[in-house]
Amino acid sequence: MPKIRVLTVDDSALMRQVLATLLSKDPGIEVIGSAPDPFIAREKIKALNPDVITLDVEMPKMDGLTFLEKLMRGHPMPVVMVSSLTEVGCQTTLRALELGAVDFITKPKLDLREGMEEVAQDLIAKVKAAACAKVKGMGGDSGVRGKGVAPLLTSSMIKTTDTIIAIGSSTGGTEAVKDVLIALPPNTPPILITQHMPEKFTKTWADRMNSLCRISVKEAEDGDSVLPGHALVAPGGYHMTLVRSGARYTVRINQDPPVNRHRPSVDVLFASVAQYAGANAVGVILTGMGGDGAKEMLTMKQAGAFTIAQDEASCVVFGMPKEAIKLGGVDKVLPLAEIPAALVAYVSKL
Repeated sequence: MPKIRVLTVDDSALMRQVLATLLSKDPGIEVIGSAPDPFIAREKIKALNPDVITLDVEMPKMDGLTFLEKLMRGHPMPVVMVSSLTEVGCQTTLRALELGAVDFITKPKLDLREGMEEVAQDLIAKVKAAACAKVKGMGGDSGVRGKGVAPLLTSSMIKTTDTIIAIGSSTGGTEAVKDVLIALPPNTPPILITQHMPEKFTKTWADRMNSLCRISVKEAEDGDSVLPGHALVAPGGYHMTLVRSGARYTVRINQDPPVNRHRPSVDVLFASVAQYAGANAVGVILTGMGGDGAKEMLTMKQAGAFTIAQDEASCVVFGMPKEAIKLGGVDKVLPLAEIPAALVAYVSKL
């Protein structure tokens, strides 16, 4: 199998060297070049035609976002962003994902070499996933918004908070989840979301979706009530679980060990939803690498929940849905564009 050919773009010579060293440790990856700014990067892309680019968010001459937008308009290719953990860095990175970047990694605040060694496994996995990802150029759309929003649930369709929608996603999920939530009516049953994402990024992402959607979206806090018309996002670095006390649902947040290398983990969320919501739940597994969520989606189905997986054609990376389907945990496989209407149609029957 040919190696994945990577071009690193970063204004820091040290960062370029560290990225090249870490990526080259994997026998399936070859770093074919580097560039200190977008102008040199543009020439190297033409000359070398890399499979994947790592791109710094903040650079001189032309910032990473401007370059990414130009790249996605003229020569769409898989890009993994390299971001700082600042609030501005979070906002810029989320904008990069909207523009078509496949994924991102975060730079350590202090010791660059030691900090990057800690994320080496994650970096390699994301570059490998990016090499297989479907990349949409500028103007590409999932089709969800183009089909219009899902119909409003009538008063006779709305029940108590018994019904819970649980969504799990990873690579490509920030845009996929957003497209689903934007299309849902304001009186949709409560939604719990686990998206693989570091701390700080989840709050910025939740706030961004809250400004776009007809439902309320926020980063979950320990003890938050689970309410209709509201979506709670698992905070980066924490697992989120559903609990029930009498007729009342709340969420709990914890820092138990990672599951499937992830915290938050989709499996952790789905297991709790299976336990406390049972047949009153709907599980949705969207685009993402790996298999997190697959095992406990089967548990949800066995507990009576209705389960949906995003289809391969509309996934950026068909990993998590593929594993869930393989285990037999999925009732329905749908294109992303059809998931919002399917959710509304199903919960209206509960």
